[in-house]
Amino acid sequence: MKRFLVILAAVLVMAALFTGCTPSGDGGKVRIALLMRNMDEQFLKDYSESVRRLADQAGVELNVQDARSDGATQLTQLQTLLNQGYKYFVIVPCVSELTEQMNQEILAKDGAAAYSNIQPTTEALKVGKNFFFASSPEFVAGQYQAQIIADYFDAYPDKAPGKTLNMIIINGQLGHPAQVNRRAGLMAELVTRGYTVNVVAEDTANWTPDQAQQKMDAWIGAYRNQFNVVAAQNDGMALGAVESLIQNGLTKDDASDGTILTVPVLGIDATGEALNSMKENKLYATVLQDAVGQSSAAFDVIHQIATGVYKPGNAAGGTPAATTPIDEAPANDASIIGQCYLVPFAPVTKDSDYYKNNS
Repeated sequence: MKRFLVILAAVLVMAALFTGCTPSGDGGKVRIALLMRNMDEQFLKDYSESVRRLADQAGVELNVQDARSDGATQLTQLQTLLNQGYKYFVIVPCVSELTEQMNQEILAKDGAAAYSNIQPTTEALKVGKNFFFASSPEFVAGQYQAQIIADYFDAYPDKAPGKTLNMIIINGQLGHPAQVNRRAGLMAELVTRGYTVNVVAEDTANWTPDQAQQKMDAWIGAYRNQFNVVAAQNDGMALGAVESLIQNGLTKDDASDGTILTVPVLGIDATGEALNSMKENKLYATVLQDAVGQSSAAFDVIHQIATGVYKPGNAAGGTPAATTPIDEAPANDASIIGQCYLVPFAPVTKDSDYYKNNS
């Protein structure tokens, strides 16, 4: 009997040790944590809902944390989850600057992470081969927005005499990688298309509709009839601008140019609200940032790591691993390009297949 109890105790100790080394939660499920910078913006809501669906389909135990746009809070959330035994993470970071520290702490637990929406630093991906970037090149979003603008004014040259654009730009959070690169892509492509751009007014609305509407109200008061296009860096801010134009009477009966507004307003993200506004001839156009594509790539590569099937070069969520560096960090470094999954942006006008299939 004594010998039996000794053997039983040894078996229980081994079982406990084995359980502590697996990524499983109750019932042996893989455990993955989703760290979101916030859940206020529509794109981020769509992203998190997509991850929830993917986790449910894969039988994954998912822990979702909202940092409310505070980097220190997100870092604390990560540290708490690591202490609870979580090793595998899908992260929309609050700031790029903390991603290297986050990865160092994850690496210490032999874990893995995939980042979307806000880029991790190049140094963060160099922490280890189990750290990934699953997102979209922001410069391209600005280029597509510019192409739509140029196409509009090419079709209606009387609205931009001398190919001169008097533009209002509504930025996201200043210094945010998307803010910087989307603006750069927008301006570069408009120059390529032969347009001269005068920036009538420009400021941040921090990705929010309310701030954008307030800014637009003030600009209309100061610059009514002095601008001919509004470019917002996400759909939420674009819709805030649309509401301001409507409230301030800048509308027309003729929507043959695609909008009832006296000037076209463009966004980025292609949210459901944006498509509905386009259907009502309010918002002129947008650019698809694929929340499903980004979240699918990020979740799938981490799930592959967690289940032991990942091999370098594997596709993730239908997106191939990148092989050729681009101009935008972190995917501009050849040493980590295979850790990048670049989900393409796409222009969304009423003639586009995406609009026709989703509006």
